[in-house]
Amino acid sequence: MPHQSEQQLEKTLIEQLNRLGFASVILENPDTLVFNLRKQLEKFNNRKFSDTEFSQIFNHLNKGERFYKAKTLRDHFAISNDDDTVSFIQFFNMDQWCKNEYQVTHQITQAGRYENRYDVTLLINGLPLVHIELKRRGVEMKEAFNQIQRYHKHSFTGTLFEYVQIFVISNGVNTKYFSNNPKQSFEQTFYWTDEQNNKITQLDKFADAFLGKCTVSEMIAEHIVLAESLQIPMTLRPYQYYAVKAIEKRVRESNKNGYIWHTTGSGKTLTSYKASQILSRMPEVKKVLFVVDRKDLDIQTTKEFNSFSDGSVDGTDNTRNLVKQLKDKNRKIWANTCSH
Repeated sequence: MPHQSEQQLEKTLIEQLNRLGFASVILENPDTLVFNLRKQLEKFNNRKFSDTEFSQIFNHLNKGERFYKAKTLRDHFAISNDDDTVSFIQFFNMDQWCKNEYQVTHQITQAGRYENRYDVTLLINGLPLVHIELKRRGVEMKEAFNQIQRYHKHSFTGTLFEYVQIFVISNGVNTKYFSNNPKQSFEQTFYWTDEQNNKITQLDKFADAFLGKCTVSEMIAEHIVLAESLQIPMTLRPYQYYAVKAIEKRVRESNKNGYIWHTTGSGKTLTSYKASQILSRMPEVKKVLFVVDRKDLDIQTTKEFNSFSDGSVDGTDNTRNLVKQLKDKNRKIWANTCSH
């Protein structure tokens, strides 16, 4: 395999991202990043902001730590307009994933404890939501992972880069992705796969499969769980992603049953939670009933569901309570133990 420098790898990737619909923008420092953010949010929300109005927005975006910011990204924000009216703006389109503004930049310099230069960053509506760290061919991917860990320690904190939802590391030959959780280890990074579970390791093939505008936006909108109890984001692995998609497709298109198989310790509850959450938002679905065959699993499942989102699910182990709960119009997800 011919030698390819990190700079060549970066250039080739950016050209590919341009073809995938990301417009290149040069942002050399945090000031230009903020200036671009204002322009992109104006374009996305189809309105102009005065300096006073944008100051409210920027102050709101700077509040809290990264988990709080992950929630901010997904919420609307009420701003007080200069004419004394109130209006709501969005930072990310959670419903129509492809209807966002997409840019790619590289080599942003951020001063912190040390000065750092970040390789390739995908901006959605001006916010850095995906960051890609590259190493030349032949260098272990773990070096790219360690580089990101240093960024967490030295320069990400308190900046817009806390809004990153997905990190990608690659040496061109091998490519993996992971959540924005500084406490995770290299073992918690994942290869992407196709539906037949074939790994997609090459950077160019990964970009085509994962980094397309609609695909990466769907991952952010639908396939990251903000785990309340741990205060961390959890990004689905490929088999979980395809399982959730298959469940959703079956419910939308058929009244037949389905069967999803996961091994022990592979995140069955996370898959079930995300599928239940998506199904519960469908207008044609009145209730999502999660049935387990042992009492201990009922307790465990209810606890784990509620660890992802407090109060998201309630449990029952008798028919009378089940009937009562199914009539409750305020809840759509239930866990239940079936009796033998």
